Amino acid sequence: MKGLDRISIRGRLTLLYVGLLSLVLILYAGGASAFLLRNLREQLDHRLNADVETLEGLFAWDGPGRVRPMTENLDEDARDLRPHLLEVWSATSSVLYRSPQLGKDDLGPAPTPNGVPAHVGARSIRLSDGTRVRIVGRRHSIEGIPVRIRVGLSEEPLWREFWQMASTLAIGLPVALLLIGGTGYVVARRALRPLDAMATRAEKITAEKLAERLPIANPNDELGHLGRVFNETLGRLERSFEQLRRFTADASHELRTPLTAIRSVGEVSLQRTGDADYYRDIVGSMLEEANRLTKLVDSLLTMSRADAGRIPLQPTEFCVLDLAMEAASIIEVLAEEKDQTMTIDGDAQVVIRGDRLILRQALINLLDNAVKYSPKGGRVEVRAGAKNGEAFVDVQDSGPGIPAKHRPHVFDRFYRVDKSRSRREGGAGLGLSISQWAVEAHGGSIELDCDHGPGCRFRMRIPIGPDANQKSREKTS
Repeated sequence: MKGLDRISIRGRLTLLYVGLLSLVLILYAGGASAFLLRNLREQLDHRLNADVETLEGLFAWDGPGRVRPMTENLDEDARDLRPHLLEVWSATSSVLYRSPQLGKDDLGPAPTPNGVPAHVGARSIRLSDGTRVRIVGRRHSIEGIPVRIRVGLSEEPLWREFWQMASTLAIGLPVALLLIGGTGYVVARRALRPLDAMATRAEKITAEKLAERLPIANPNDELGHLGRVFNETLGRLERSFEQLRRFTADASHELRTPLTAIRSVGEVSLQRTGDADYYRDIVGSMLEEANRLTKLVDSLLTMSRADAGRIPLQPTEFCVLDLAMEAASIIEVLAEEKDQTMTIDGDAQVVIRGDRLILRQALINLLDNAVKYSPKGGRVEVRAGAKNGEAFVDVQDSGPGIPAKHRPHVFDRFYRVDKSRSRREGGAGLGLSISQWAVEAHGGSIELDCDHGPGCRFRMRIPIGPDANQKSREKTS
């Protein structure tokens, strides 16, 4: 089997095809030969049975204990009976006549008294010189005296005809297999040619050439299906690499901004002299940028661990409304700075099972985003409930909304609708990405709706597990 592994697929297909075909042809040739041999023997038996009836009437007594066939009196139509081998036995198992061609050979063992039926079926024997003979025996009477007659005919013409056919098959089968094997190899090569083309193209595809696609000769066959799957995989890889490049570029840019600010503030402060208040302001500015840098690094670390699946969930059961009120209490200070009103409403009976800290962070990010983009004196509404076996939390802001062209990308990493404003307010474009991951890690989804009313509404959907459903029913009762 290890040797076959070094053979190409077309070679293995050809060997398998030729092997199976050889087995079929050998079985067919064997069956045909056996059928021919049986048919030739049946013809010979039929001839013997017909001839024995003629030969029975040709024997006459030639003195005591001897008989002789009168074959010299045969007419022209019956002279083909002369090649037959004849043997006549008395009732006492003594030989009355034996063809001179037999010499000392017998056409079988001596019959016992009353041991030979009226008709004995044909059978084959081999003489001492190796000649194969087909014999038929019968009970007969000559001038009222019972005798046993055996008539034999050489099988050598039969076997010559058989071996002629076998020789023809032995010569013809290898030639046929060679032709069929060559044809099968050519057909396999043509069938696998698209695979060679795909492999050649795939060898040229690198990280810098992910836009390349495999050629597909026939999209409807198995190789076409394989090519489509590879092209779809290449498309996903291309998008992943592009996202990674964009993520790396955006992360480098976001990290460079606070570092540049810290360096600039430090260089300027070293070039000037001032009192304690001046240096206090300088240090405060540097700490503010350091705090922004810390938040960005924490967000990047969270996304990196999330992508690697290294953030284990610690599920517990809790009320969704309590989660909303807890997250709102953290963001409420920011809303008060902008004179915004924040309302929380919902069904206190809805209980889910999940990681409370992770879902709280996802909701905090949504609330922080709503406060940032709602105008001064605006309104942020939070509503919790359940629908169709899912718990939901809606966060509605009163901002200007998101243009339709930006909506498909709001959950992309580092994507910001208003880049200058987001950076000024400390955003790095990772909050919504983290929220989406947190919700999807719990088997839920997060949706954006900007078509109904002013502002935008983000809805978190979390499936309600069986245990949570039971807890909800107990609270309701």
